[in-house]
Amino acid sequence: MRVEEFLESSAARLPEKTALVAGSRRLSFAEVDRLSDRLAASLVDRGIARGDRVVVFMENSWEAVVSIFAILKAGAVFSPVNPSTKVDKLAYILGNCRAAGIVTQARLAATVARAIAEVASVRLVVLAGSDDAAAPGCLRFEDSIAASKLAPAPVPAGIELDLAMLVYTSGSTGFPKGVMMTHQNVVAAATSITTYLENREDDIILGVLPMSFDYGLYQVLMAMKVGATLVIEKSFAFPQAILNRMAEERVTGLPLVPTMAAMLLQMRDLVPGRLPDLRYVTNTAAALPPAHIARLQELFPSARIFSMYGLTECKRCTWLPPAELSRRPGSVGIAIPGTEAYVVDENGERVGPGVVGELVIRGPHVMKGYWENPEATDRVLRPGPFAWEKVLYTGDAFRTDEEGFLYFIGRKDDIIKTRGEKVAPKEVENVLYAIPGIAEAVVVGVRDPILGLAIKAVVALAPGAPLTEQDIVRHCARHLEDFMVPKMVDFRDALPKTESGKISRRLVEAEVLEAAE
Repeated sequence: MRVEEFLESSAARLPEKTALVAGSRRLSFAEVDRLSDRLAASLVDRGIARGDRVVVFMENSWEAVVSIFAILKAGAVFSPVNPSTKVDKLAYILGNCRAAGIVTQARLAATVARAIAEVASVRLVVLAGSDDAAAPGCLRFEDSIAASKLAPAPVPAGIELDLAMLVYTSGSTGFPKGVMMTHQNVVAAATSITTYLENREDDIILGVLPMSFDYGLYQVLMAMKVGATLVIEKSFAFPQAILNRMAEERVTGLPLVPTMAAMLLQMRDLVPGRLPDLRYVTNTAAALPPAHIARLQELFPSARIFSMYGLTECKRCTWLPPAELSRRPGSVGIAIPGTEAYVVDENGERVGPGVVGELVIRGPHVMKGYWENPEATDRVLRPGPFAWEKVLYTGDAFRTDEEGFLYFIGRKDDIIKTRGEKVAPKEVENVLYAIPGIAEAVVVGVRDPILGLAIKAVVALAPGAPLTEQDIVRHCARHLEDFMVPKMVDFRDALPKTESGKISRRLVEAEVLEAAE
């Protein structure tokens, strides 16, 4: 099966059902299918061929969804890029994957023009929302989907082993790496996730996370797969408006990240039962603090909460069955259906319960590697337990309990050594998040002549919270071993975020280091 068949199958089965809600625009599955057919024909007519890479540089919108499926129907590979990406990085991505085309919006046209100036491979720009006549090499999105006659594709779209998408993720060298995912990878991941979430046709899912972020992107793909409705919003910047929208549309599925959860928990007028139709809440990107999980359960009593863990290189790794939340609030669960997750030591040997090691993932959802970067690929895709396979070494420190449930400890290189003891920042952060009034928290190590590294907490408080450094240190001292207690607390209005909305530990560390110099 290929990814575009998600849409084609739902359109054949549920042609008149609403597929997308974007502002005042409502599109049925048949309409999305037809519009993507037209854009696909225009792409082929303009020279986009099987295997070509086409960047989707757009904010969350129905046009972005149509573009993704049109690119796939043309036999090409789509690469979603966050619309806030600056010229230099966009130019790097376009040049790195030798993109043949880019689909974007009028407000981003100037950025695109500057980025493609030095990228010889880009021969087509599709521009949405422009009233101007199409410039040479540019196709108006509105013109392409208005075409009444479809040109037949000259070649079959391809097979499931072809690349479907190229998702760029941050690299340790400072240059993003393109994660190669085939149709088979995407279908396997989407099938597994929709199975344990029990997604169905009557689901109405909030699509507020960026489609350039694989968590946000998969809300699109999974909704199209099962025939659910996706309510598209551009961001979570105004949570009250989003909650009103969710109530109006009777949203049943809420995918969030920890920063969104923190924003919800700060809302004084959010009371239990506000969203009676909500059937499930999911979280990934980073583990939710147990205190936040407990509060979300209070606010959404009718919803099941799925704590999950994943990374771009395999989409999703683990899920915690909601029935286990009360027993193991700090766990991110077990391997998703059809895959295997286990913990190994430095020699690649599996370790027993309670022993911290590196998480390894096996399964059909594991990427094919990083685009034209064999060195980086070989570092994470290594020989597995069988001669015919390679498995994904995540670079994340985990442990299991006696029943095999997994617990995230931290990135292997995030571990702080203080007084000769190893401290996992996540463990301290969970204690910090249990303090009423703390909205965001990151724990870092700072140079100390006696301790080697001293523990520093960097926090952002909820509006009006009266917490002092002494309050925070005392709380930690009551709940942590003495070597884990922060020696200092730094207060901020907000902590820096990545493009996907996750708190950036790296940026916090950089700011702390710069302040110390």
